[in-house]
Amino acid sequence: MQKLGNVMTHLRLVLRMGKATGTDVTSAHRQGRLSQQDWARMVRSCQGCNWAERCPDWLSDAQNAVCAPQTCPNRERFAELKVQQMQETQ
Repeated sequence: MQKLGNVMTHLRLVLRMGKATGTDVTSAHRQGRLSQQDWARMVRSCQGCNWAERCPDWLSDAQNAVCAPQTCPNRERFAELKVQQMQETQ
């Protein structure tokens, strides 16, 4: 079993991935589209990701990415939140 990474490190990765993909995770939480438990699950998934140590490099190179990389365990969740965010702004 893989050892989980530091919570704060992975919280920052989730926030950075949100920013890179144009998904405002903090706003989604404030507006009730992302519960505290869902946010915690996203961070926990990131902690257990085998690709997480390469994620900071991807994030450093990603400018306005359309979506999270295939390797991201939260890829679908970011996409869902982004669609909801876009629907709210219309």
